[in-house]
Amino acid sequence: MSPRRRIGILTGGGDVPGLNAVIKSVVYGSSELGYDVLGIRRGWEGLTHMHPTADQSDAQYVMPLDRRNTRTIDRTGGTILHTSRTNPRRIKADRMPSHIGERDRARLAAGDDAYDLTSVVLENIAALRLDHLITIGGDDTLSFSEVLVREGVPLIAIPKTMDNDVQGTEYCIGFSTAVTRAKELINRQRTTLGSHERIGVFRIFGRDAGFTALHTAYVTSARCVIPEAPFDLDRLVEILADDKRNNPSRYALVVAAEGAMWKGGSIPELGPADAFGHRHKANNAQTLAEEIRRRCGEETVASELTYDLRSGDPDSIDQVVAITFANIAVDLIREGISGRMLAVQGGNFVHTSLPDPSVGPRRVDVARTYNSERFRPQYGGRLGASIFLAPEDGPSGPTAT
Repeated sequence: MSPRRRIGILTGGGDVPGLNAVIKSVVYGSSELGYDVLGIRRGWEGLTHMHPTADQSDAQYVMPLDRRNTRTIDRTGGTILHTSRTNPRRIKADRMPSHIGERDRARLAAGDDAYDLTSVVLENIAALRLDHLITIGGDDTLSFSEVLVREGVPLIAIPKTMDNDVQGTEYCIGFSTAVTRAKELINRQRTTLGSHERIGVFRIFGRDAGFTALHTAYVTSARCVIPEAPFDLDRLVEILADDKRNNPSRYALVVAAEGAMWKGGSIPELGPADAFGHRHKANNAQTLAEEIRRRCGEETVASELTYDLRSGDPDSIDQVVAITFANIAVDLIREGISGRMLAVQGGNFVHTSLPDPSVGPRRVDVARTYNSERFRPQYGGRLGASIFLAPEDGPSGPTAT
C-alpha cells in the first residue's frame, strides 16, 4: 500500500480573525480525500527550529490535526498553531536553533550576524514527508513561500492581512473583520466626542496601504488620510473645523492609516527592526491630533484602534472567505496544482501566481477611489466596480488563470 499523502499547514506574521477557519476547513476537506494534515507551529520558526528524530517529529513544533482537535476552533479568533515573524533567510545569531552546530553555522552564514536557513527548512519538509505545504500569511510570509516554490516545494499560499495589501488579490483574510470592528469602535466613541465637543483622530492599520482606513471611512462617513496621498495639513484642519462647526453634535473625526502623513511631515520609526526589516511607526494619530489642536484651537483626542481589530472571532465575510480559500486549496492539491496563491479578483475566487516580493505591497488607486481634496472615499462611479473598492480592471499584480 502507498503511504497516505501528508499536508503541512502554517500561519505566519500577525494573527487575524479567520485563521482557525482555514485550518479546520483544510483538515475536514483533506480527511475526505484520505490525506493527513500536520500543523506547523509558530510559523516559519516551526520549520527552522524543529529537530525531528528518525522515528518521531518534534512535538514542540509539529501538531497532528484531525477532525476531533479542530472541531470547534473556527468559533474563535487567533490561530491554534500560533505564529511568529520568523524570516528563515535572516535568522540572527541569538535566535539560531541550539541543535545546529558550529560547522553547520559556518555553512549557513549569510553575513551581518545572520544565517540563511532555507536549506534547513527544505530538510525539515523532507523529514516530515510533506507532499504539500499550505502557508497562510501576508507579504512577508508569502515572500518566503515564493522562495520555496522556486526550490520545487509543492505549495499553496493563502493571503491574510488586515491591511489588504497583498499583490494579486482584492481581498485578504482578516480585512472585513478589521473594518467591521473599526466601524463599531468609532461609532461607540462618537458619543464621547459629541459630549466633549472634540475632534477625534482614529489610528488604524495600514503601514504602506490605506485600504483599511479607506473602507472604514466609507462605512462611517468619516474623513480619512492614507499613506498613498500625503496631505495638506492646513486643508485637513480647515475641513475638520468646518465639520465640527456644522455638526449639531459639535464633533468631527478622521481615520488615519498608520503610515499616513502630511506633506513635509515624517513618521519616526521606533525600536529594532523585525526579521523582515520592519520597525514600528510612531503614533501618527497622536501627532496629528496635537497639530490639529495647535492650528485651530479645538480640543482633540487620539484613539489607537489597531490591535483591537485583530482580536476576537471573524465576521461572516472573513469566515466565508477563509472556508472557501481552504476548500479551493484542497481542490488544487487533489488536482496536482501547486505554486499558486488563492485570490479574489473581480469579486471572484481564483488562483494566481505568488506575489513578486520586489514589487512591494498593493496600494490604493488614489485617482479612482480616493478624493484627496475632501479626504474621503470616492462614492460615485461605482457601477461595475469590485465590492472591495478595487479598480474596475482588477488588482495590480499577476493575472489569474
